[in-house]
Amino acid sequence: MTNESTTFHVAVTGGAGYIGSRVLERLQATHPDWEISAIDNFYRGDVRQVGDVEIQHVDIRERDRLETALEGADVVIHLAAISGVDDCRNNTDLAQAVNVEGTANVAWFCRKSGAAMAFPFSMAVLGDPGEFPITIDQPRDPMNWYGRTKVLGERLVETYADGAFPAHLFMKSNLYGDHIIGDKVVSKGTVINFFLGRAMADEPLTVYEPGTQARNYIHVKDVARAYVRSAERFEEQLAAGETGVEKYEIASEQDPSVMTVAEQVKEIAGEYGIDVNVELVENPRAGEETMVDQFAVDTSNARETLGWETEYAIEDAVRELFERRVGGGE
Repeated sequence: MTNESTTFHVAVTGGAGYIGSRVLERLQATHPDWEISAIDNFYRGDVRQVGDVEIQHVDIRERDRLETALEGADVVIHLAAISGVDDCRNNTDLAQAVNVEGTANVAWFCRKSGAAMAFPFSMAVLGDPGEFPITIDQPRDPMNWYGRTKVLGERLVETYADGAFPAHLFMKSNLYGDHIIGDKVVSKGTVINFFLGRAMADEPLTVYEPGTQARNYIHVKDVARAYVRSAERFEEQLAAGETGVEKYEIASEQDPSVMTVAEQVKEIAGEYGIDVNVELVENPRAGEETMVDQFAVDTSNARETLGWETEYAIEDAVRELFERRVGGGE
């Protein structure tokens, strides 16, 4: 343990974001005896406090301020990033500075201090997968700048962790769902959430051509629980003096086509009296994302080593959201 006190300390970067704020909520709920802290530069996230944790305004690109904010942490769950294909394409310099240089700053802090580090990346690092089910050991061949920055981050963490600190690298599938922090609903414009927003606005569900492209989908609450399990394993690894990288696939057993998801949202919306159309439109990301028609993922390592399982299914979460919004429970 790196912290001189007896209290186990977990720090979260990107704590104001879609995933980070949920991780903070879960950490406090499951481990009230731990010290929890968080930082964010509020580029996208707008949560300022989660439970008892006030999120500090710190940018991971500023190494000195970052290291001061993380001082005493036993674990750093590094979620701060410029995420998504479009944001990274439109802000390439920012994506480089945050996703690569910022990640290097966090990993360097962990190397100097011995703190453990969790680092996620999207399946965009794989490009066009050639084999199924997908595993984290498949070759890296990203098709966009987002995926490339995450490959660079992955290699940085592997290099810095060697012989110095334990690290968990998480390859995550497409997120969906929302969660509530205080009186704020925290969400993000991922595929399923985008469809839900369009349905609620009485707008057509636009599916990028050809529509047969498959994705694996996982609820944000399931992802957050994986990070809690990661922190719990780190506590054991740090006590045992372990170093180096462990890699995990974080995904569900649901990998429908985008068109199938849209039709499912349309059907459930109809149950709540919302009539929407599904439209196939030109794909603005052509050449930047995979078009495979299956996306099964092997998550056995996370199940066996972390004891992690998914709890949410797409149809249940979609119904829950419509029930909350249409029923006035939001």
